[in-house]
Amino acid sequence: MPFWKTHRSPAQNAGTPDKAFVKPLHASLEQNILEIRQSLGNSTDILIREIRLPHTADGKIGVIYTDGLADVQAISDFIMESTLLDVRFTPDSDGEPPLSSQVFHALKDRVLTIGSIRAIADFNNLFHALLSGDTIILIDEYNEGMAASTRGWKDRGVSEPSSEAVVRGPREAFTESLRTNTALLRRKIKDPNLWLETKPIGRVTFTDVGIMFIKGIANDKVIEEVRLRLNRIDIDGILESGYIEEMIQDDRWSPFPTVYNSERPDVIAAELLEGKIAIVVDGTPFVLVVPALFVSFLHSAEDYYQRADISMLIRLIRYVGLMISLLGPSLYVAITTFHQEMLPTELLINLAAQREGVPFPAFIEALMMEITFEILREAGIRMPKYIGATISIVGTLVIGQAAVQAGIVSAAMVIVVAITAISSFVLPAYNMSISLRMLRFPLMALSASFGLFGVIVGIIALVLHLCSLRSFGVPYMSPFAPFIPEDQKDAIFRLPQWMMLTRPRLISQSNRTRNSSTPPRKSRK
Repeated sequence: MPFWKTHRSPAQNAGTPDKAFVKPLHASLEQNILEIRQSLGNSTDILIREIRLPHTADGKIGVIYTDGLADVQAISDFIMESTLLDVRFTPDSDGEPPLSSQVFHALKDRVLTIGSIRAIADFNNLFHALLSGDTIILIDEYNEGMAASTRGWKDRGVSEPSSEAVVRGPREAFTESLRTNTALLRRKIKDPNLWLETKPIGRVTFTDVGIMFIKGIANDKVIEEVRLRLNRIDIDGILESGYIEEMIQDDRWSPFPTVYNSERPDVIAAELLEGKIAIVVDGTPFVLVVPALFVSFLHSAEDYYQRADISMLIRLIRYVGLMISLLGPSLYVAITTFHQEMLPTELLINLAAQREGVPFPAFIEALMMEITFEILREAGIRMPKYIGATISIVGTLVIGQAAVQAGIVSAAMVIVVAITAISSFVLPAYNMSISLRMLRFPLMALSASFGLFGVIVGIIALVLHLCSLRSFGVPYMSPFAPFIPEDQKDAIFRLPQWMMLTRPRLISQSNRTRNSSTPPRKSRK
């Protein structure tokens, strides 16, 4: 069948690299330059300069770099100037000019003053280094080259986090640069046991992906599982850490996220200290963390910067907000539709008076208002920053008031939906908030069909599903299921720092002691 043949062959070719990219370098400088130009399509941002070396017999080298990715000032100071001015090649014992191999080793070992230089022998490594911002140095009549580290593209500076704001705490966030992000983490954890492993992923993009962990604290089995799952990824490109998240998560059809992400270096550093593993992807400010627990999505960085009693109160409010965000509309629909006897008489009469002119049942009311609010919320996110918040607030007020005056919905329904929407903003993790917003609709359908019995069945199904999830071998509902008493000190509530002596039992199994401090004592006069 010709249709399937013509459409299947591009996918097959995409999986196998071009043979030209794996063949070794030529000995001739002209052939190497010709090969580079042909492979890159004479791209105008690939700059090539041929230099004739002094004190040699027609010795030539080629300096190749990508405009915009390489630091031109570093190339000029540490490569061009060193090669043309500082080079002194020693002739051999017969007084003859040095050979190309001698020139290669002289440049690599003592002439070039750039920080990092590595040898390359094939076009695969050459193109990867060239398109990563390194400068390629090729020598005529020699089949090896050098890649000098001159990466220096323009990137966004370190700024405040946009999605995880805190009142008290650091005001820095990750950027789109892998090296900047790893440096931010090393500033916070100055331990030689903080290891970093980097590998390119993507047949076309060759995106650098790094895994960071503290050796001796992180579980070796989890580290090996992370390596295995990353090695199994075979895709043409990685543009954001969300690609990696979908490829490595345990349950791919669960509405709950099993991979944690954050743009705050202090949050990732705290997760590393607990024994978790960070996955840093070049090109995105969001760093992934595994294993992920359900309670991690309800914790904020500020919980550990405030006093323990304040953190306890805030966390309790957060859990109440979670229940309202998930069950608010469904409980209202169930009670007003099936269980009116649960309401006080005056409130029941008031609600009945409000619904007297409403032509829709409570479920349709709630569905319309929830969909309308989700549309307004999405519009506020996509609109320009300066008017997005205004559209969300004003649009909700105007539409809600107009809907009540038109008799489409009741005022009580507008209040319930508004409180539910506000409660969803209490959750620190945006991806968990989205999951709860999705689950709100099937719970509303169950409540409209079976009342509170349907809501209870839905809650039981959610709890059973949560208890069945695992993140890289660790139970998702830990430390609740299985119940671990010693880990309850940092679950729903947070005890003072001097009482948090051990790391989570199911995450860090080799080095669990994190705090040996003695409790504070009252000062004596």
